Amino acid sequence: MAGVSTDEAMRRAIALAARGLGTTSPNPVVGCVLLDPDGEIVGEGFHAYAGGPHAEIVALAQAGNRAKGGTAVVTLEPCDHTGRTGPCTHALIQAGIGRVVVAVPDPNPVASGGAGTLRAAGVEVELGVRADEAEAGNIAWLTSMRRGRPYVIWKYAATLDGRSAAEDGTSMWITSEAARTDVHALRATVDAIVVGVGTVLADDPRLTVRNLRDGTLAIRQPLRVVVDSAGRTPGDARVRDAAADTWIATAAEVGTAPDGRVDLSALLTALHRRGIRAVLLEGGPRLAGGFLAAGLVDRVVGYLAPRLLGAGPTALLDAGVRTIGEAIDLEIVDVTQVGPDLRITALPRKRES
Repeated sequence: MAGVSTDEAMRRAIALAARGLGTTSPNPVVGCVLLDPDGEIVGEGFHAYAGGPHAEIVALAQAGNRAKGGTAVVTLEPCDHTGRTGPCTHALIQAGIGRVVVAVPDPNPVASGGAGTLRAAGVEVELGVRADEAEAGNIAWLTSMRRGRPYVIWKYAATLDGRSAAEDGTSMWITSEAARTDVHALRATVDAIVVGVGTVLADDPRLTVRNLRDGTLAIRQPLRVVVDSAGRTPGDARVRDAAADTWIATAAEVGTAPDGRVDLSALLTALHRRGIRAVLLEGGPRLAGGFLAAGLVDRVVGYLAPRLLGAGPTALLDAGVRTIGEAIDLEIVDVTQVGPDLRITALPRKRES
């Protein structure tokens, strides 16, 4: 029976890594597949939760002695430091692994250097296999490590003519239950949900991850963040309940931007220090405009309902665009029908300086 190629094994490792989305933060998602010297899969694993065993350790435990002389295929460079768990490099060396194939180097200065340690021990190391695919699956953590701030997803819902509510302010519901269920799945993958105080005052949202059919809460809840320059969030607002932790981020605590509002860059820096690696920006339109104007949005997810209103608030306000030449260009990377609605995912294109 023919063995598995390292390319096929990396595809499997990337799929395994995705199982950890939403539960590993502040750690990355990582998958690992172990091949014996004949190329047969003898162990596999993924990092399931922060503080738990790393993907390589899970795979090595499955493989046992069959890992000796084999190949470890890992989505991220094995760590080379001792934190809540020991260094994976040492475990791979002790298991007698002869070759390590890595998709993406580790940009974290605390944990990087694994490739060098492995090579010094006589282990062959290959970097860059399916790197783009592995990077896409771990983009939130990689972005946070490289930029010192969380990965920001702006999510909005609107009609086909771009309205987020009717002229009288009613907005329940613009999109279908299927789309709203999809939003809760998206919420479950991030560490924090961010809204402006205007959204809290207008809609009194819960900002939790829950089952829409029976209202039950997910075990893990993202941090709820209200950007509230002057501390206007009501004491009885639903974001203040016990369902999840909440931070009312005021200008006095975070820092003040030139316009007198909360400094958004400082806000993200503060969230990063708290271990937040991925943020879902849910509103309102003025806050979204501020994030976009500052170049702080990494992904846009829009839910478009096949409805027309003709009047009412728009999903986005001032984003610093004054002429068509200043428009924020996006690259559409996915279009999916969710019930009767469309979910469009796009990435802001880099602007030429």
